[in-house]
Amino acid sequence: MSVRMRKGYGGTGPGERTPDGCSVEVYKRMPVGDEPDVVAAAVPPGASILELGSGAGRVTRPLAERGFAVTAVDESPGMLEQIEGVEGVRTLRSPIEELDTGETYDVVMLASFLVHTGDPQVRQGMLRACRRHVKDGGCVLVQREGLDWHTDVPRERRDSAGGTVRIKSATPVGDGVDAMLCEYVYPDATWTQTFLSRPLSREEFEGHLGDAGLVVDRYLTDDGTWVRVLPAL
Repeated sequence: MSVRMRKGYGGTGPGERTPDGCSVEVYKRMPVGDEPDVVAAAVPPGASILELGSGAGRVTRPLAERGFAVTAVDESPGMLEQIEGVEGVRTLRSPIEELDTGETYDVVMLASFLVHTGDPQVRQGMLRACRRHVKDGGCVLVQREGLDWHTDVPRERRDSAGGTVRIKSATPVGDGVDAMLCEYVYPDATWTQTFLSRPLSREEFEGHLGDAGLVVDRYLTDDGTWVRVLPAL
């Protein structure tokens, strides 16, 4: 399937890709980390969750298995196909910044460092979508990059599925944005992805939240990468 890539985004390797250069096959293989534990500890049992940027369901499935009612949103039909029919999961295809389901949810999730997108209008559109869809008494869970994410390069990690994930470079391209080059190496194939990412200090991050009508409740992890956010009063 031919996909129109966003400017500054791309990738190589076999199989279908998304507009931001992600490989559907890679996301099918990637194992879940501690995300379901972080979410479950921060929200009420059985909460309704709007997962923005679900990908192939790496986190979606474990959340549904824990009894959460998950609405999974992604703009890639290839990604959503991987979770069609999963019990407790509804899928919606849409760019995050354009989403309007006409509903509100106990929890809205914006993970995968999406808040660091290089385009400030897209970031604010995503955050406004979070505010639009969270219940007044609900919360938004946002995943941020670590402080050294752009400077500790190159680096790599092994995953439990037998793959090696390498962050090979972070190249400045202007206006405070870096072009990130990632490589995913598995025994049978190798993929790359290039995408644009903007480092955000804590002050900048919280300022962008405020512009969208959101405010930090608390930082959930010691490294500050997961944040519980509330609708501003």
